[in-house]
Amino acid sequence: MNHPTIKIHVKNFGTMTAELYPEMAPLTVANFLSLIEKKFFDGLIFHRVIAGFMLQGGGYTEEMAHKETAAIKGEFAANGCKTNTLKHTRGVLSMARTNDPNSASSQFFVMHANAPHLDGQYAGFGKVIEGDDVIDKIAGVETGNYGWYMQDVPVEPVVIETMEIVQE
Repeated sequence: MNHPTIKIHVKNFGTMTAELYPEMAPLTVANFLSLIEKKFFDGLIFHRVIAGFMLQGGGYTEEMAHKETAAIKGEFAANGCKTNTLKHTRGVLSMARTNDPNSASSQFFVMHANAPHLDGQYAGFGKVIEGDDVIDKIAGVETGNYGWYMQDVPVEPVVIETMEIVQE
């Protein structure tokens, strides 16, 4: 099966190339590709970076303004989706969400290290196939608090310049 392939261009860090797995999470992949086509992610940041765990982005501007879009059904085992068997290993892309299993919208995370406790609890939908060095560079940035409610925020913004679909 040919998997859709995307490039995530991160300002001053490089490019990650990822393949997406619609056979595991069809709604998630369709939603993500639609957001890329609409240039939704361009200029947004990785707003939460935890070395040895993950890099989260897709929901905030450099000015920390929240950017939202419609939520989708969570495609993971604990939410009744038995086709998604993707493990949360290094490089995997997965959807962030609140405690509501159907609250994923645009925020995603890239695994910096394996996190088996997330398997079946979050909708993994792709994997970085080129750009492991970019994951490591981002994971190495200095982080701190933003206000009283956000932790692990990069001190200097880590900006997603653009995302593009290179193969559908």
